[in-house]
Amino acid sequence: EFMTNVAHELKTPTGAIALLAETIADAADDPDAVKYFSGRISKESERLTELVHRLIDLQKAQSAAAMLNAERLSVLSVAREALAENQVKAESKHISLVLSVNGRQVLVHANAEELAKEAEQNLDVFVVADHETIKTAVKNLVENAIHYSPEYTTVCVAVSTSEHAVRIRVIDQGIGIPESAIGHIFERFYRVDPARSRQTGGSGLGLAITKHCVEDCGGTISVWSHESEGSTFTIELPCAEDMAEQTE
Repeated sequence: EFMTNVAHELKTPTGAIALLAETIADAADDPDAVKYFSGRISKESERLTELVHRLIDLQKAQSAAAMLNAERLSVLSVAREALAENQVKAESKHISLVLSVNGRQVLVHANAEELAKEAEQNLDVFVVADHETIKTAVKNLVENAIHYSPEYTTVCVAVSTSEHAVRIRVIDQGIGIPESAIGHIFERFYRVDPARSRQTGGSGLGLAITKHCVEDCGGTISVWSHESEGSTFTIELPCAEDMAEQTE
């Protein structure tokens, strides 16, 4: 079933590229037409490249090797990296990126002095996980939040702790998810709005990859959402201290 889905997803952009290339050949004497259809080819190529990259990411996420490189990680550091990698996309939509820990807002781009202050105040929290794996999970959620949010809104990464767990929430003010789709969004190739996803280049694999990443690091992921009210995705991981006790 997975291979059938992959073949179908690859067939659409490759077929479009072939058809557009043929159209350009027929319209060689019309510069405006050539320019338009060349742009369409470029967009389909980007979509195809994105899909291939997502398939590679999915294969890595399913390798079950994430915990082999587990280490004690600063959650604020991981969140800052994930936000930084989405900064350009956020700025293009005039979306503000916010970071908080236990209800207190901190700087997204902190210098050495600010980091030292955070350390003195014991603001940071820690988990035991593979760095790249958990960063990929948070980065994908932030990317999705930006993608499905209107301009001039806010995307927040809120880190909090309970007695035995660390929670990383990615909160947006976007279009939300229909109740009927909530139970399916972590499935491979599932799209809430297929027409919109194809238009914007969505692969339908981002959340499936995110779930694998979180589970490989010993955590869970859940979602709260209402249409037109935004969404909140919550990653929950054991505290680093609890993981150390289990190891002992």
